[in-house]
Amino acid sequence: MTDSLLVTGTEDSIGKTGIALALARLARDSGEGATVGYMKPKGTRLESNVGKTLDADPMLARELLDLDEEMHELEPVVYSPTFVQQAVRGRENAEDVADRVKEAYDAIAADRDLVVLEGGGGPETGSVISLTDRDVADLVDARVLVVASYEEPWDVDAALAYAESFGDRLAGVVFNGVPDQAYDELETDVLPFLEGRGVPVHGVVPRVQDLAGVTVGDLAEELGATTLTDVPTDAYVERFSVGAMSGDEALRQFRRTKDAAVITGGDRSEIHTAALEAPGVKCLILTGGHRPPGAVLGKATEKGVPVLSVQSDTLTTVERADAVVRSGRARDERTVDRVQELVTAHVDVDAILN
Repeated sequence: MTDSLLVTGTEDSIGKTGIALALARLARDSGEGATVGYMKPKGTRLESNVGKTLDADPMLARELLDLDEEMHELEPVVYSPTFVQQAVRGRENAEDVADRVKEAYDAIAADRDLVVLEGGGGPETGSVISLTDRDVADLVDARVLVVASYEEPWDVDAALAYAESFGDRLAGVVFNGVPDQAYDELETDVLPFLEGRGVPVHGVVPRVQDLAGVTVGDLAEELGATTLTDVPTDAYVERFSVGAMSGDEALRQFRRTKDAAVITGGDRSEIHTAALEAPGVKCLILTGGHRPPGAVLGKATEKGVPVLSVQSDTLTTVERADAVVRSGRARDERTVDRVQELVTAHVDVDAILN
């Protein structure tokens, strides 16, 4: 009988892809010679591919796991804005969609010992068509691994509520991307609390910078930006700060940030200057195609801060840059290899798979 494990998360972009693929590869490569399949019932990380809109995660899984299935089997539902609109208008039938997912799952599971399913979006994603991750778990009779984050004490609310919502299907929780300052509290207080509530915790994966963000160089490439300075672009960016205030206010804000890119208009030289005074700013992204004054570029070069220029407006640039950082954790084999190393070192894989 095929075992099914659904890897879901308390929020979107929490590292489900990397952990799901790491577990699938570890099961496949174990000494027991298990045959392993993969599917992502709801495609949510969408991008264009040869004229079709597809989820990047199943495409990566197909490559890394050497899968023979077609994309429509690995990703039976393309959960695009158009699909949601059709569902709201009654043009997508929930039973038909569920049948489509179950048919794809049955085809994948037919000759597999284990199928790893990856959840799509957050806990509420799929509600309009009765295809949340909870619904998927019931549909294919899957055990469920919840991936959660922990930075502040109230984060335990989300982890506990979501884990308990799966009832007997819960296989456990893994905390992912936990920063150093939260690690001791999580280990000392939160884990015993959750275990006391009947929620097994199978691992705490620390936050590592090369998975938490993208390099300035990668960001420039993804945005199609022009680099205006001749300085290294290997610094990591994890967050963005929008410069839309006065110079004095900007300096106060920028000094409170860390590993950030400042996105602002190319004609806001007072914001550029303020950003270059803050040690946590790793690059400037100037919008609107404007070139800053030579003094700004000179100061940036002196401080080793790359300056990027894009043609798009500030709002569009923020949305695109945020999407790059949020999707950058498992975009290629190198990042999955890194996640697999962390999972092997910090997660009780046997407890999850067995």
